[in-house]
Amino acid sequence: MPVIESKIMINSNSFKKNEADHIELINEFRSLEKKIADNSERAKPKFEKRGQLLPRERLAALLDPDSYFISLSTLAGYKMGDDDGDKNISGGGGISGIGYVSGVRCMVSASDSGIKGGSMTEMGVVKALRGAEIIKENKLPLISLVESAGANLFRQSEVFLPGGRSFANLAKISAMGIPTIAVVHGNSTAGGAYTPGLSDQVIVVKNRSKIFLAGPPLLKAALGEIATDEELGGAEMHYSVSGLAEYIAEDDAEAIKKCREVVKNLGWNDGFTSTKNENFSEPIYSPDELIGVVPTDYKKPYDVREVIARIVDGSEYLDFKPEFGKQTVTGTARIHGYKVGIIGNNGPIFADGAVKAAQFIQLCSKHNTPLIFLQNTTGYMVGTKEERRGIIKHGSKMIQAVTNCTVPKITLRIGASFGAGEYGMAGRSFDPRFLFSWPNNKLSVMGGEQAGRTMSQVAVESAKRRGEEPNMEMIKVIEQKIIDTYKEEGEALFATARIWDDGIIDPRDTRKILGECLNIVCDSEKRDLRPNSFGVGRM
Repeated sequence: MPVIESKIMINSNSFKKNEADHIELINEFRSLEKKIADNSERAKPKFEKRGQLLPRERLAALLDPDSYFISLSTLAGYKMGDDDGDKNISGGGGISGIGYVSGVRCMVSASDSGIKGGSMTEMGVVKALRGAEIIKENKLPLISLVESAGANLFRQSEVFLPGGRSFANLAKISAMGIPTIAVVHGNSTAGGAYTPGLSDQVIVVKNRSKIFLAGPPLLKAALGEIATDEELGGAEMHYSVSGLAEYIAEDDAEAIKKCREVVKNLGWNDGFTSTKNENFSEPIYSPDELIGVVPTDYKKPYDVREVIARIVDGSEYLDFKPEFGKQTVTGTARIHGYKVGIIGNNGPIFADGAVKAAQFIQLCSKHNTPLIFLQNTTGYMVGTKEERRGIIKHGSKMIQAVTNCTVPKITLRIGASFGAGEYGMAGRSFDPRFLFSWPNNKLSVMGGEQAGRTMSQVAVESAKRRGEEPNMEMIKVIEQKIIDTYKEEGEALFATARIWDDGIIDPRDTRKILGECLNIVCDSEKRDLRPNSFGVGRM
């Protein structure tokens, strides 16, 4: 297969400028992630006094040593509701990701009980719902590390009804034949009691686990009944009386150990051979160079093949129709040994590019080749020439192909994601298995300057139709306000807070993450489940 010959000078001033700009953006989102961990860490004295591990300590003890963990939606809810982006930043009240437990790849969800008791925010619910989608699509066992005060009662209208879907998902996941395990480290009250209730197997911790539909204060207020936490929903009661718990542990550490034993004894990988292939070549050009290759300003052009050269095996890439529809780049390669079709952008999508992409997507579906989308486009090209060439019908062909293709899609937003370009390039609404963003990504219906100028033009034409002189001073103020709004709302941090992606990643991790995601989706295509009608219920 042909090898891409890079034209990038890694010692050039432009490379160094790009590198510095990316590092600034990377440091920004990493510092926000650290603030969440630091906020949780502040509760350490309280946890130690109770003989408990902090949430991230529980997670570290659960995961196989030195195994790879993909963190998901770390900044959920950033600058939304009570999450002010500083001392109250919480990541939605939970930690989630995909990692290995006793050699089994699982989705892990942990209440971040070091922050506001692990109470769930509106976007924390959305984060959990997205996690369930990933579980069902990719057939991943679920481990829940539970200690939560439940829904934020001051935000109940935002979390109550959507939160019900979390329980429906648990039931559906179990019925699909996917294992679900809950470790209850502390409170799991009211609606939260159904997380262990709907899990296949439950582990509780003596003197710490509290599982009940109504706690002592509500019980007294509603029924006049007086009971202690332990009498009402303690670990030993549920282990020996109610039958809710299958296993009991002395402390957090033993509970995690028992969880690892339960996973080991699932036999999940018995008779299953992973599609993972260790026999592949690294790119000729280092993935670490990606932050110098790509400008953070989407208006500065570059060849997306320079990105491809740094993420595919051996930097080998077979360009599909390279001289037709040149602004849309299509071709085949391998990543970590997996064959992939790659679609990238070198600008707006013209009619020819849309036709080429549609054909390429159909071919990949025919040959069972997963698709990688590298988004950096201002959208479908407009103007008299492109309209006459059929940009609407050809763009629609591309969207039809993206929507109905039968192979897994993985999307990376590496620059601009504007207008219908976000749609044609397998954006969030088009069900990619995974979607990650680089921190330089801009996501909106169009660029801010374009939106501002458009509205200014509309205002001028409207005044003229009324026979009035346009107030250009006021129009310019409105135009700048639109530009400023688009700038704020188009940032990667704004999008990731709303779970419009599965998280912001360091561009240098792109190849590693793609390799792991390809292994996840290809293993899921191969794995057979043993579904049942209703999921696992306690008898």
